[in-house]
Amino acid sequence: MRQGPLTSLKIVEFAGIGPGPFCGMLLSDLGADVVRIDRKGGGRGGSPTDVTSRGRRSIALDLKTPEAVEACLKLMEEADAVFEGFRPGVMERLGLGPDIALKRNPKLIYGRMTGWGQTGPYASAAGHDMNYIAITGALAAIGTQDKPVPPLNLVGDFGGGALYLAFGLLAGVIEARNSGRGQVIDCAMSDGAASLMAMFYGFKAAGVWKEARRANMLDGGAHFYDTYQCADGKWVSIGAIEPQFYALLLQKTGIDDPEFAHQHDRARWPALHDKLAAVIATRTRDEWTAIMGGTDVCFAPVLDLDEAPAHPHNAARQTFVEVGGVTQPAPAPRFSATPGAIQGPPPKIGAHDQAALSDWGFSQGEIDALARAGALGLEAVS
Repeated sequence: MRQGPLTSLKIVEFAGIGPGPFCGMLLSDLGADVVRIDRKGGGRGGSPTDVTSRGRRSIALDLKTPEAVEACLKLMEEADAVFEGFRPGVMERLGLGPDIALKRNPKLIYGRMTGWGQTGPYASAAGHDMNYIAITGALAAIGTQDKPVPPLNLVGDFGGGALYLAFGLLAGVIEARNSGRGQVIDCAMSDGAASLMAMFYGFKAAGVWKEARRANMLDGGAHFYDTYQCADGKWVSIGAIEPQFYALLLQKTGIDDPEFAHQHDRARWPALHDKLAAVIATRTRDEWTAIMGGTDVCFAPVLDLDEAPAHPHNAARQTFVEVGGVTQPAPAPRFSATPGAIQGPPPKIGAHDQAALSDWGFSQGEIDALARAGALGLEAVS
């Protein structure tokens, strides 16, 4: 039984990589009935380590057959939303583009997830997360003084892509329920990453942001907002921006050097950084955590993926859960009345051919006909 605030939603997901599966996970975690269209013969799937595939049902279809295309359109007739992550034009060539889909279901919200968007000079070019955020100013702002450093694929794929797609799909569904009118959501990771940079473009316009990396308050340039290595080689994070928090940092570290009174003097930041680094290096990470953890210093130990689930705060909130022997993040955010849940493990490809199609309005005769035509992952019936 699905649970969460989105249990009334029916969503079709065309299997992809990166932001698409993550968007599907987010929607499923909050209760949406997400049916994923997988490629027939595309593998087995179902590995418990495929965390972002959790919670949906899988139908395996051969989209080169007209019967499978018609089945997809029939599913879209029943759906509130559909989303895909192919290059522009692919769905049209398959006969599954938004023009056709919206004729079949005028209230459908049709989400299109790409790196560059549906239009523009780069629209048809290949790329990855790092490329998409490179043209927004985000990548140039992140890294060492020597070079930009990719921030995993958090800024483009997941932050600028999947989260904006989920936000767009839900906004579209709300509007469609009011107006009866569906529409297309053109979700480009480059657009989303640019949107995430809104505050920094404001800083630049105000003259308080320097283009050089590690020269600003939030990029590691300030001594009071950075990571520091401890005596045991491990790291801590310090973000003591506000004056009262900064004062507490000096108190907890035992620093009484009068130079530290000039907190926002950028010319002093490099020297103050070196001095603070020398102090932090005198104790282990756990010692500093005992001194500053949970205080208003704005402090936290830098944990790796093995350590993070066991941190007392994460443990108390059950931020991580174990499913099928795999430790993974729990659903977020949290709802007081309609909490989300991991709706199930990652599905094997085609595991729900029969059940999902039946639940979405296909008769047994229609399901058998798809199997006989070789369009469905089920073994052909006699």
